[in-house]
Amino acid sequence: MFQLVLSTCPNKDVAHNIAQHLVTEKLAACVNIIPEVTSVYIWQAELQCDDEVQLLIKTDSAKFKRLNARINELHPYDVVEVIALNIQQGDTHYLNWITESLK
Repeated sequence: MFQLVLSTCPNKDVAHNIAQHLVTEKLAACVNIIPEVTSVYIWQAELQCDDEVQLLIKTDSAKFKRLNARINELHPYDVVEVIALNIQQGDTHYLNWITESLK
């Protein structure tokens, strides 16, 4: 099953580093880097409002465990956002490209 994995990074440098590793190591077919997202959350009992960079990672569910571990290895946060959403439908050509890219 194909997945879209979401993860946030503190800045573009971290995001680019993670994206490049995931793609070259064939853990992801493609990673979109979306700058300037604002995250509002509670951390250590205090309200936080941080500018972050969003990663949209296209992969296969069979790769998730290794992808998750690799993101955590490369990421500076203590608690890293890694959320996988199953892709229910998609363009056949694009989904075939994901499969080929992960080989």
